[in-house]
Amino acid sequence: MYQIGDLVVYGGSGVCQVTALGEPAGMPDNRRLYYTLQPLHGTEVIYAPVDCKVSMRPVLTADEAEHLIGQLPAIQADLPETGNVQLLSRRYQEAFRSNSCLDLVRLLKTIHQKDSAARKQGRRPGKVEEHFRKRAEDLLYGELSAALSIPIEEIPAYIRRRLGSQTTA
Repeated sequence: MYQIGDLVVYGGSGVCQVTALGEPAGMPDNRRLYYTLQPLHGTEVIYAPVDCKVSMRPVLTADEAEHLIGQLPAIQADLPETGNVQLLSRRYQEAFRSNSCLDLVRLLKTIHQKDSAARKQGRRPGKVEEHFRKRAEDLLYGELSAALSIPIEEIPAYIRRRLGSQTTA
């Protein structure tokens, strides 16, 4: 059970802080316990039953985040074998449902490769890919930001510096 003040990754909402535990106001006679969650990068308030089915896990530790960043060059894209937009969307959504940073990295690499191939052929990257890329970056960078105590907007530059120092070492 999470405690007040804990940082968790809650489904597709990203990193949230547990701000309360108990029955939410306005839900009289509700015998279920709820987490009150405040997304770090949002304004809504989420009431999640303690026994909810939505994936909830602790935020990566700083060591886990650093390890993930160090592994980025070795993580392979998972190139889809279909051009069907609905099938692609479903496949991309599975990366979000897994609530895994590793799956988000694979998704981002897959989208980057697809976008690069489209540009080489003189085409613009697809809108589906753009939507999922933005969402995956928001979730991944939000968690790395919380784990490493670095502002979210500085995460891409931090990753580039880290990976650049690995190749020169």
